[in-house]
Amino acid sequence: MDGAMSLNPADPTFVETLAAQLPPDTLRAPEPRYLEDPRDIYRGQAGVVALPRSVEEVATIVRTAAAARVGVIPYGGGTGLVGAQVMPEGPAPLILSLERMAAIRAVYPQENVLIAEAGSILADVQAAARGANRLFPLSLASEGSCRIGGNLATNAGGVNVLRYGNTRELCLGLEAVLPDGRIWHGLTRLRKDNTGYDLRNLLVGSEGTLGVITAAALKLSPVPAGIGTALIAVASPAAALEMLALARDQLGEGVSAFELIHRQGLDFLAEVLPQVRRPWDHPPEWCVLIEVGLAQGLDPEAALGTLFEAAMERGLATDGLIAQNVAQAREFWTVREHLPEANRRIGSVSSHDISLPLGVLPGFLAEAPEVVGKIGDFRINCFGHLGDGNLHYNLFPQKGRSKADYANVRDAAKDAIHDMVMQRGGSFSAEHGVGRLKVKELERYGDPVRLAAMRAIKAALDPLGIMNPGAVLA
Repeated sequence: MDGAMSLNPADPTFVETLAAQLPPDTLRAPEPRYLEDPRDIYRGQAGVVALPRSVEEVATIVRTAAAARVGVIPYGGGTGLVGAQVMPEGPAPLILSLERMAAIRAVYPQENVLIAEAGSILADVQAAARGANRLFPLSLASEGSCRIGGNLATNAGGVNVLRYGNTRELCLGLEAVLPDGRIWHGLTRLRKDNTGYDLRNLLVGSEGTLGVITAAALKLSPVPAGIGTALIAVASPAAALEMLALARDQLGEGVSAFELIHRQGLDFLAEVLPQVRRPWDHPPEWCVLIEVGLAQGLDPEAALGTLFEAAMERGLATDGLIAQNVAQAREFWTVREHLPEANRRIGSVSSHDISLPLGVLPGFLAEAPEVVGKIGDFRINCFGHLGDGNLHYNLFPQKGRSKADYANVRDAAKDAIHDMVMQRGGSFSAEHGVGRLKVKELERYGDPVRLAAMRAIKAALDPLGIMNPGAVLA
């Protein structure tokens, strides 16, 4: 595989050739929204945007691009945070947007299965499941605009991984177009199909580098009869982990979400989003947001009350608020969901999507401020999905300073955080993926044997290197 440097641009001749094979309104000139990166790190480019309506049209587009050796950038909702959906340099690619392929093809309530096209917005998939009295549990801050194909391509995480798993665990089968334009009809609804290599798991998380996901068979779950939500102030991250263990001892798989929030995040809300009501006038240093979903006959508020009392008796909790109604629960979640937006408005010097084994997490949180403090004078906002070990550990300028003031120490701070994480058996990318932003980190930290296997897979499936060139692998 020669890579992106041997690719050709999506020039007028290519566009004319492709247009002759598709309905007249399939191709359009690139609009700014297709070239934007939510973090403003990259600015994309493209020769043309294709908006197919069927898997056959996707196959035609990819097959024609392969023949002309033109790069293809699969595009979902554009919400990715590591630059996988934009190509800032190299020959201008074709952007393949799945937004017109947004149908819910079928729902099988008795089987707990839903089949959705890749362009379906996540919130619409959730709504279709609710319409069948079922739950599709993937939940992200961007669920009103991200699309299920992108969720699958990045193996998205979110707040319910503790109970239901990543997107990979929510997928039974896929329909996809491979880099040579062939269609893989893999929309199985089977839980058991032990017949060789699992192409589904190969494509999920591949970030569009091995093919284009066009539809998926998704797992649904029963809707919990009762949902309870609580915000509990904890003595420390170690105490929070003890309370998580206590919660799972008492409630088993009823614990749906367990989110860690630091005081700095609540202070940021007061600073830039004062309209978001904070739960405490004087926030604790650490708190956790807990959600439980219980079966019929069980009282979630009572269960959370019992958990809180036990945590108080053991010295794990110092204060707590248990939502008394849906509106109050929504208020608690509004706080958590606006933390990323507050971060964006403050402007981070360096953001880190990390995961760690739960047992070493408190030690990391104790040591990291001292390590980065030797590099620069940062405000640290740490929050995230404590139940699955995924934290967003982000560094910000002190008040009165801008992130530009820290440009000379940004890379050193990032490397220090990632070094500490990897030394403890963690990951430098827990749920956002590699994209283009973290290609160097993968080269630096990746196991050589694994990287060699990844390159071999890429070369076997995409020998021309047309699929999302420059993403994941250098």
